[in-house]
Amino acid sequence: MLKSSAMVIGACCLRLHLAACNSLKDKRGRLKPLLARLHREFNVAAAETGLQDIWQSAEIAVVTVANDPGHVQSQLETIIAWVEHNRPEVEVLETQIELR
Repeated sequence: MLKSSAMVIGACCLRLHLAACNSLKDKRGRLKPLLARLHREFNVAAAETGLQDIWQSAEIAVVTVANDPGHVQSQLETIIAWVEHNRPEVEVLETQIELR
């Protein structure tokens, strides 16, 4: 029998500016490796969720699940800092974290 525990779902939305993009193809070429890397590095789900038709803007969402809200919050904050530090071609304009 499985023991019931509280599951916490954390979602983070990042609004990005990609100054060097000159086409949607260029934008996708920059976002695809970023989303794959977030999945590999942090074991999270990541996808482009908005602004798909705007060359130099993007909205991505990152989602994770755990049983500790503090861990979920910390992981999402770490991901934001990682993107800001490791992806100089991407400017993080806005972030929003939500836990449920």
